[in-house]
Order: sequence, then C-alpha cells, then structure tokens
Amino acid sequence: MTYKETLEYLFARLPMFQNIGKAAYKKDLTNTIALLQFLGNPQDHMKWIHVAGTNGKGSTSSMLAAIFTAHGYKTGLYTSPHLVDFRERIRIDGHCIEEDFVVDFVNRIGPAIDLIEPSFFEITVAMAFDYFRSKNIDLGIIEVGLGGRLDSTNIIQSMLSIITSIGMDHTDILGDTIEEIAYEKAGIAKINIPIVVNTLIPESAIKVIAKNAQNIGAPIFYSKNAPLNWLDVLTLKGDYQVQNLSVVYTATEILKNEFAFQEEKIVYALSNIQSLTGLRGRWEIVQNEPLTICDTGHNEDGVAFIVNQLNKISINRQLHIVWGMVKDKDRTKILKLLPNKAKYYLIKPTVQRGLEVHLLQEEMTNLGLENQAFSTIATAYSEAKSKADLNDVIFIGGSTFVVGDFLNLKEI
Repeated sequence: MTYKETLEYLFARLPMFQNIGKAAYKKDLTNTIALLQFLGNPQDHMKWIHVAGTNGKGSTSSMLAAIFTAHGYKTGLYTSPHLVDFRERIRIDGHCIEEDFVVDFVNRIGPAIDLIEPSFFEITVAMAFDYFRSKNIDLGIIEVGLGGRLDSTNIIQSMLSIITSIGMDHTDILGDTIEEIAYEKAGIAKINIPIVVNTLIPESAIKVIAKNAQNIGAPIFYSKNAPLNWLDVLTLKGDYQVQNLSVVYTATEILKNEFAFQEEKIVYALSNIQSLTGLRGRWEIVQNEPLTICDTGHNEDGVAFIVNQLNKISINRQLHIVWGMVKDKDRTKILKLLPNKAKYYLIKPTVQRGLEVHLLQEEMTNLGLENQAFSTIATAYSEAKSKADLNDVIFIGGSTFVVGDFLNLKEI
C-alpha cells in the first residue's frame, strides 16, 4: 500500500476514539501487550517520561522534549491526537516519523492486526515504541492518551511520572467525580519511581494520588514555580502555561543529577518550543490583524482558562468565535462559560463524533449567544474575517478537531 492507502486502512479498519468515542476505548492492556510481544517488546530497556493529565499534558511533554533535544539528547515524543498529519503523533527531535516507516510497520504487523483486532490508538502506541527503538533514541516523552491506569501507553517502565492537572472530562469512561478521575490518572505511577504533581490540582484529587504513590513507594514531588526568566522566554503564551512550566521545572530539578542540564540551553528550548517539537494549537497566534488565535482547550477547565484570557485581550474590541464541539462532551457547563459579547460562527468538526451544528445552535441560542451556523470551517472562518475589523479578535476552538480542521485550511 501507499502511505495514503495505509492511513485509509488504519482509519477505516480500526476503532478510532476521535470518530466513535467510548466504543474505541479498551479497558485493559491485553491488546497492547500482545502487539508489543509480537514486535519483541520494543518499549523495554529504554528511558521514558510518562505524562498524564486532564489538561496540559501535550504542552508539558513538548516543553520537556524541547529541553532534552536542545541538550543534544535524541528525544522521542509521542502525543495524540494529531491536528494536521497523522505523523505528528510520533516525532524525534521535532521530526515526524517517515511515511515509509508507517507503511512498513502496518505491513509487518498485518497478521497481528487480524489476530488481535486492536484499536487505532493501540496500533499507534506500538508503532511509536517500535520506531523509537529502531532509531535508538536516548529517551522518550510519552503523553497518555486517555486516563492513565488502563491507557495503552501505561506499558512502559518510566523513570519519571507526571500529572499535570485533574479536571472533569471523559466522565463516561474515567468516572464522574474528581476522585475517580484522579485514581485513573494516578495509575501511571510506578513502584519507587518519582512522580511530579501539579500543586494546583484539587486537594481531594491530590489525596488520591498521594495515597496511591505511598502504597507503591513512589516519591511524590509537588510543582514549584519556575524561574521568572523561564516564563519570560517561553513562546507558549496561553495563561495556563504558567502551571505547565512549573511542572516542567520540577521535573528538571528531579532529573538534573542524571542529565547535564544547562541554563542557557533550557532558555533556548523554551524560546523555540514550536520549532524543536512541532507543537501547534496551544494559544497559537496565526495572524495579528485581526488578532487570530486557535486553541485546543475543550473541557470545562481548559475553556475557563481560554475565556478568561480572551476577556482580557478583547476589552474594547469585538470578539468573533468560530466554535464547534463533539457530541459526547458535557456541554452544559462549558457553554455557560462563553462570553456573551462575542459573535459566534458555528460548525461541526469533521469527525464522526462531531456535534451537529443545528443542535449546537439551538443550545447557544437558548443561552442568548449571537450565532450563525455554517457547513464548513472554511465558510465560518471566511465570514468571521469579513465581519472583523483589524482591531478585533478572532478565536477558533471548542474542540481539538475544530483546530485541526482550521489548521488544515489552505488559506488562513
């Protein structure tokens, strides 16, 4: 198969969470274990940092990867989902996995796919570990896909575990209380291996994490404020990145005896996150006139941060918001956070889980939010641009997949 045919096969053949949601989630590691055994357990005997969290895990993982790359360590980075290209999920020093490797990998594990019937995510996790082994990386930063305890990535023996945040998201899978969700995230902790926890996590969740860590002898470290010069040079400008940076700083403090970190190289890394890792969609400014921003925040906590920052920058400026959501998201609290003064341009994300735009329009109209519905992201964004003055603000978000659709546009 060609690369395009290979992707079409993966997307069509395997259950994919972004399309069908909960039905694609496997509540055990059986398939992942079987796949990795078929490949000779490529995840063994390698150095890993494992990052979980309701929000912030992608940014945190990318910051850490940039720091290691800047120091000359060959650094693998696994994140999900992708925004534009499937290959974004698997990178080494900012470079995406090669198309030829993707094709070869799927061909090699064809018999295992037929026998095991894994999910799309289980395949991509196995692909990442196999690729990183083939390239002989020095270490890998692995972002949890969903939860932690039963996530396919939780097959690694990490040298450090990180929990960036705990909030209400994916409650149909992880539980409908903060404590239940914390239990699932805490499941990435390993026996006698240190774990970094964001101090701003709710106290009830921290108690759950701390108890789990104590039971397995995992030393727990709570995040400390990063140096001001780190924050000053950080190119990720979302307000929420202050929390993520504190977690990154604490992680480097724990690991500094094993890795020869240098201040000037850390500053360089934080100044060049996007070029060193390829991270996109985190308070990403794509145009200055009018100021146009996209962000992947999509749950209650993430949207609250975004709205607070939008309110600050849009004083005396009209706010235009291109917005879409997935249908299995608890929208009640999220929609109530949105600014009343904004004009909304509504779309359906181009995934099977996308919420039909007429349903979203009905809900937002009931909340008194001025809105129009559009059939595509292109038409919605075009209308927002046509209505916006140069001094206005345009924001694109509501779902990771809306941001992906937007970044896929040929003309932004």
